[in-house]
Amino acid sequence: MSDPLAPLPAFFHLIALDAVDSTNEEARRLAASGAPEGTLVWARRQTAGRGRRGRSWQSPPGNLYASILLRPRCAPAAAAQIGFVTAVALGEALRRFLPPGVPLSFKWPNDVLVAGRKISGILLEASGLTGDRLDFLVVGVGANVATSPADVPYAATSLAQSGAGEVKTGDLLAVFAESFASGLARWREEGFAPAREGWLARAQGLGGPVEVRLDRETLSGRFASLDEGGGLALDLPCGERRVVTAGDVFFPDL
Repeated sequence: MSDPLAPLPAFFHLIALDAVDSTNEEARRLAASGAPEGTLVWARRQTAGRGRRGRSWQSPPGNLYASILLRPRCAPAAAAQIGFVTAVALGEALRRFLPPGVPLSFKWPNDVLVAGRKISGILLEASGLTGDRLDFLVVGVGANVATSPADVPYAATSLAQSGAGEVKTGDLLAVFAESFASGLARWREEGFAPAREGWLARAQGLGGPVEVRLDRETLSGRFASLDEGGGLALDLPCGERRVVTAGDVFFPDL
């Protein structure tokens, strides 16, 4: 890979590839063969990239595709919090390259938006349990740096389209890695509260109307908060509060 990369925190073990089917898949293969925590797979392009719920992720050169192997030694419910740690770290990294005043927000559960348009997504994939603890967790990150897809369910954008100018994917990865390592260490020391607070500070649609599409029903209500496990707390018109742990979120103003 020709794109240079600044030094990474000592936590990471970098594997840089020109092309791979999926950085998440490569990280899973490496995990199964005993690779250490902090293994970071970075590819110039993916031939079979994917997002949440099996959706394809368009992966041309010029954008960021990376996956981090973790061995968090925690229950699956707690590991889900790492998605919000990742979002906050990715938001901090993207802000470094965006012009002042361009709004950045987090869309539950795993997207980062710029001016209301999706610029990146996060895919967590866990494997196996030893007792009540995960064997490993792969944190996949895709970010639109040079280009964004057109034929997608949500309006998308890129750093270039948002006024950031020319940004090298290696530069974005280096800044993200620094923020992620710091956020992960804080999560391990202090729990979910700091990441939850940081995420809520930029939560898209917080306090307003939201529609949540589940596998078998669609819920409409008010986006009340993020619960202590990372679920979306939804206040329904009937007065009931429902916590959603998986689904697709839509806001009337997007």
